Amino acid sequence: MRNAFAKELTLLAEKHPELVLLTGDMGNRLFNEYKQKFPDRFYNCGVAEANMQSVAAGMAMCGLRPVTYSIASFNTLRCFEQIKIDVCYHNLPVIIVGVGSGLSYAELGPTHQSCEDIAMLRTLPGMTVIAPGDAVEVKFALKAAVEWGKPVYLRLGKKNEPVVHDTDPDFTIGKAITIKKGKDICLLSTGNVLPLALDTANLLENKGKSVTVVSMHTIKPLDEHALENAFLNYSCVATIEEHSLRGGLGSAVAEWLIDQNRTYPAKLTRFGCKDVFLHASGGQNNIRTLFNIDPESIAQSL
Repeated sequence: MRNAFAKELTLLAEKHPELVLLTGDMGNRLFNEYKQKFPDRFYNCGVAEANMQSVAAGMAMCGLRPVTYSIASFNTLRCFEQIKIDVCYHNLPVIIVGVGSGLSYAELGPTHQSCEDIAMLRTLPGMTVIAPGDAVEVKFALKAAVEWGKPVYLRLGKKNEPVVHDTDPDFTIGKAITIKKGKDICLLSTGNVLPLALDTANLLENKGKSVTVVSMHTIKPLDEHALENAFLNYSCVATIEEHSLRGGLGSAVAEWLIDQNRTYPAKLTRFGCKDVFLHASGGQNNIRTLFNIDPESIAQSL
């Protein structure tokens, strides 16, 4: 995902001379091509993410289009106040990129794990929260974020995630993408667990269940039309995310559901990270299994 981001950012910078990249002392080799082409539009702000958000806000007020880039936990939790007051309060077109979200850096412990960022940032007025499902969606999400002209949090995985889309999807902020269609169960996936959702669908179909898989790449604003369709036409709707069960996609869908003040045929089931600090050591797939967000555990529960 991060390679797709760097490539698309470089392409967009050629079309948008106001685009500026700020990093929190990382991604230097990743952005070599960008720096070679636009040396005066790259700023390494050091290990000072809060200051980086304030610098970005100031740039935006001067007509620039800043993009801040760092590890997800560093670019959100460390600088939440600056995002709230400097960026969102002024409704500035700053794109905040969190790379290695969720459990991508599972083996590095709680400092690098980011399972609260969606919950935090979707509470901020004016903030848009996007979590692309694969590298193809990353490309279109970044392009849409640049055109959006408002605060955006772009939540990325790390690297080597499977590519799901064979062709370019019709990507619109706030509009979900149906990856495959079925009749019995609807899986709503956000972020880099999209391949996992497809693997889950295959397991369920081997058990005789027909499954729809939807990429809910935008958590805020939600695609309410897609949610209405899902809860009206399926017996079960399940959200899958690499984020805490508190405050993420599943919570957002549950909030929407209760606000409708009506009864739907479908029941809601949520899969995500447990509300605990992780003391176990292991890689991303190991911890997914520990939290029961692996295909086998999800398929067994549905």
